[in-house]
Amino acid sequence: MVTFALGILVFLNGLVLVYFVAINLVYFVTSAKALQVIWRYRQRLQAFNLLDPARALAAPPITVLAPAYNEELTCVESVRSLLTLDYPRHEIIVINDGSKDGTVGTLISAFELTPRARLATATLASASVRAVYQSRVHSNLWVIDKENGGKADALNTGLNYCNSPLVCAVDADTLLERDALTRIVRPFLEDARTVAVGGKIRVVNDCTVRSGIVTDARLPSNYLAAVQTVEYLRAFLVGRVGWAAFNASLVISGAFGLFSRGAVVEAGGYGSERTTGETVGEDMELVVRMKRLFTDQGRPCKIEFVPDSVAWTEVPESYRVLGRQRDRWQRGLIESLFRHRVMLFKPRFGPTGMVAFPVFLFLEGLGPVIELAGYLSFSILVLAGDASGAYVVGFFVLAFAMGVALSAIAVMIEELAFARYTRVTDVIKMFVLASAENFGYRQLNTFWRVRGLYYSLIGRKSWGKMERKGFQATADAPGALN
Repeated sequence: MVTFALGILVFLNGLVLVYFVAINLVYFVTSAKALQVIWRYRQRLQAFNLLDPARALAAPPITVLAPAYNEELTCVESVRSLLTLDYPRHEIIVINDGSKDGTVGTLISAFELTPRARLATATLASASVRAVYQSRVHSNLWVIDKENGGKADALNTGLNYCNSPLVCAVDADTLLERDALTRIVRPFLEDARTVAVGGKIRVVNDCTVRSGIVTDARLPSNYLAAVQTVEYLRAFLVGRVGWAAFNASLVISGAFGLFSRGAVVEAGGYGSERTTGETVGEDMELVVRMKRLFTDQGRPCKIEFVPDSVAWTEVPESYRVLGRQRDRWQRGLIESLFRHRVMLFKPRFGPTGMVAFPVFLFLEGLGPVIELAGYLSFSILVLAGDASGAYVVGFFVLAFAMGVALSAIAVMIEELAFARYTRVTDVIKMFVLASAENFGYRQLNTFWRVRGLYYSLIGRKSWGKMERKGFQATADAPGALN
């Protein structure tokens, strides 16, 4: 019996080694591609300026949609950041999704909102609208107050009242850099096949914010927020850039993305209970659904990513809230992949169906189960004295050292290409965190993802509450909030 149990443990550890080899190989390939793409992108960017008068006239109008639910602490600074965007033609629609706090009142007071009539231009199903407001001091700012229906429902309401060919979906607790729209719109100007573009998300915790603008980027003092800073760099600079380069993107962050409004409406809008079916991962599900729809219709489409179009967002600083967020992300991943499982290993979907879909399903979706089981079985073998030295070294290299290398590569790309963090101490800390996150944090994150997988199997749909400090807490310098 003992021999049988040890055999099972050895098998599990062999399986987890195969898993680590596969996932590290994928990450290193996308890292190499990302480095090549970002280097070329930086060279091309020097010759591009959308704010040049000759180009500004050709800039397509953009509507920024910002759904808000109980965002009283952050909504004003977020809207201020949207009002400072350097883009020739854009309007902002904040959709209050039945908030129970003072979100609407705060916006009315801060921006002198007054009731206005506005005609709907689409008929996506959504909860009823209670009122529409326009700012008396910023004519391009609108606020729609509606009954609660969820984030996807709120975005569909915004799409119904949108008049522009492009829509930018952001979270209400997100700050966009002033040139974010001028950078993220570029793929639409260069390639008519583009239907969606993602931007990079940075962590705003402990940064200095003035009038909705991040004026001083700092590494957060909270460990969880700091380690997420490195995690976000790896996810966006290594993952998103690499997959987009292979035209195999499956997700655009719900915190910041630019879409063809026509393509989104044609695909049925964001997944809500009233439209295409509710999901906790409406951002990924929409991208996959659009790619599936266009491919089925024989129409080429591209999902792009722009590495220097930046949005800043507040990340969780407690284990409880972060755990809820991560298991929700995992549920969204599984729901989206299962809903569109027909794409798996289908050559007509190109790199998306043959490479990205299997990777996201087997390595990102189901892989955490193998990884967590591998950690447990490895620990048992080591404690029992049945693990060879060669096996321990191999497991350590594949499970930990490779992860450290990938995170360090992301930090290196960030500093060489963009250098947003100017303090030497912050850069050194990020390299330290690139190592530290693989010992403890990664394993805990794996547990949360396994929990999310379980919740998706039993059909759990809840979002969980996101606790925020608000940008005021990060802007304690004199005159930080104007």
